[in-house]
Amino acid sequence: MLMPKRVKRRKQFRGRMKGRALRGSTITYGEFGLVAMEPSWITSNQIESARIRINQCVRRGGKVWIKIFPDKPITQKPAETRMGSGKGSPEYWVAVVKPGRVMFELAGVDEEAARHALSQAAYKLPIKCKVVSKKEQLAEKEALAAAEGNGGSR
Repeated sequence: MLMPKRVKRRKQFRGRMKGRALRGSTITYGEFGLVAMEPSWITSNQIESARIRINQCVRRGGKVWIKIFPDKPITQKPAETRMGSGKGSPEYWVAVVKPGRVMFELAGVDEEAARHALSQAAYKLPIKCKVVSKKEQLAEKEALAAAEGNGGSR
C-alpha cells in the first residue's frame, strides 16, 4: 500500500474538492491515460487494486505510471464511542482527485490493449473515468485554444 514515509502533521482537515484539476491534467510520460471525471477521495487500496488490474491486462508488456499519491490521512473514531474526546486516530490514506486529473498512464502497448487495461482499472475506482490518448488530448487543447482565440476578439 502507498503511504508517506513521514508527515509533518498526523491529522488534517477534510478540505474541499471544488473545481477542476489545475495540475496533473496532461499525459506526460505514457501514450494513454485514465482521467477522472468527478471529484473523489481515492484510497491507497483502490490505487493498488487498479495498478494490479492494469498489470494483469498488459501482461508485463508495457510501462505503467501512477500519477496520484495518497498523502491525506483519514481519521476514524472507534465503533460505539461517545461523542467528544477529540479527533479519532488516522486509519487510512487517500489521494484527493478532482475532475480532469490523469491518475494512471500507460505506454509500450497497442491502443486496443491499453484502452482495455485502463477501462478494467476504472472498474476498481469509485468514480467515473475516461481513457484518453496523448493525441486526443493535444487535439482537444488545440481546439480550446482556437476557440478562445476566436471568441476573445470582441
